[in-house]
Amino acid sequence: MIKNIIREQKEFFLTHQTQNIEFRIKKLKLLKNVIQNNLEIINDAVYKDLKKSKAETYITEVGYCLDSINYILKNLHKWIKTKKVRGSKLFPFSKGYIIYEPLGTVLIIGSWNYPFNLNIIPLIGAIAAGNCSIIKPSEISSHTSQVIYDIISKNFSSNFIYVALGDEKKAQEILNEKLDYIFFTGSKQTGQKVMSQAVKYITPLTLELGGKNPCIINDFNNISKISRRIIWGKFLNAGQTCIAPDYLLVKKGLKKQLINSFKEILKEFYGENSETSSDYSRIVNKKHFDRLKKYLENANILYGGRTNEKNLFIEPTIIDQPKDTDPISNEEIFGPILPICEYEDIDDLILLLNKKPKPLSLYIFSNDKIIQNKIMNNTSSGNVCINDSVIQFSAKELPFGGVGESGFGQYHGKASFEIFSNQKSVLKQSSFLDITLRYPPFSKNKISRIKKFIG
Repeated sequence: MIKNIIREQKEFFLTHQTQNIEFRIKKLKLLKNVIQNNLEIINDAVYKDLKKSKAETYITEVGYCLDSINYILKNLHKWIKTKKVRGSKLFPFSKGYIIYEPLGTVLIIGSWNYPFNLNIIPLIGAIAAGNCSIIKPSEISSHTSQVIYDIISKNFSSNFIYVALGDEKKAQEILNEKLDYIFFTGSKQTGQKVMSQAVKYITPLTLELGGKNPCIINDFNNISKISRRIIWGKFLNAGQTCIAPDYLLVKKGLKKQLINSFKEILKEFYGENSETSSDYSRIVNKKHFDRLKKYLENANILYGGRTNEKNLFIEPTIIDQPKDTDPISNEEIFGPILPICEYEDIDDLILLLNKKPKPLSLYIFSNDKIIQNKIMNNTSSGNVCINDSVIQFSAKELPFGGVGESGFGQYHGKASFEIFSNQKSVLKQSSFLDITLRYPPFSKNKISRIKKFIG
């Protein structure tokens, strides 16, 4: 089945229809209409998978996809234009060009935590760049994956976009075939498997992984405001967000005040009993529930800690100063548990951060520009957000991606178009004029003249 789909997509790609900009625009507009016409179905599916509210689903899943399509539609004509660049100094009559060409058949492997967004946003970029696409959504978020299959298969031909449902075996079946690009979002462990498969055909790929994202609080003017921003970013989607603050590093002397503020904000957001809140999501399945529950064993819980296995509920929880040897200090939490640690010296903190794997996101809460720049310029991360959390994902002008163990390759906005394109370099030389300096024999005079052109 997959062999046939890939063969049909490659044959369709060779008709060059997808390279036509009007074709791309037409398909992007169709995708936008399909999403708008199926909002309730998408909402229901995401709710069944993660118990997300309609508001949260629109903000983090559907609305962002629609906004991304609008942005690309507005700019695609400009991006797709052939760019003129200077030719070679040694060959002054040559002209250089950069042509954006599609890659062919691309595979998009999405994640379960934002089950609509993380499949559709890469697809938007793939369509904009003129590719055919195979989407492999996560089997964990089965309801949303089924909806993606239904709405895509009803509105797009399989030789252009195909959704492959199934588990790891289905993904393996696809990866066994020769593809032109792989875009993967998920865990580091699965990403390693995908990368090892890509080596077989030397298939280029993007890995959007995660990591332990530090959140540094050095100072604050308005404690309520920064508390809201941190709590919102951390407990959005019950903490199942790859760019959520993973742990806090708080300047000594600020922790008690911050914790008290966090408690107030948590009650304001989710009530005295967050299990009854319609705005608080659930853990995706029992496997992840059990994993997260283990983190709470022997933890010094400052707030929360209640769980309900039947409802896959884990209360928003704050824990104090876990040991460096604790699993929670060394594994990506990916859930509604927020450890708070203290630091005294910013230089020591930077040294500590640089001994750890490079995170996907780094958060800095400080109004001191010297401190902001010192942390940014002396650490490495996929992205940095200052005085807020998570919102960097929504900035379409900013390329989004990881570095080191948090992944590689960037997308969003123009970067989504570029990552699914080959920037083909073309040098056009004059057929009438010739620079004879390049030809032997090379006299001292000729070499001297060459040095004037280059070097």
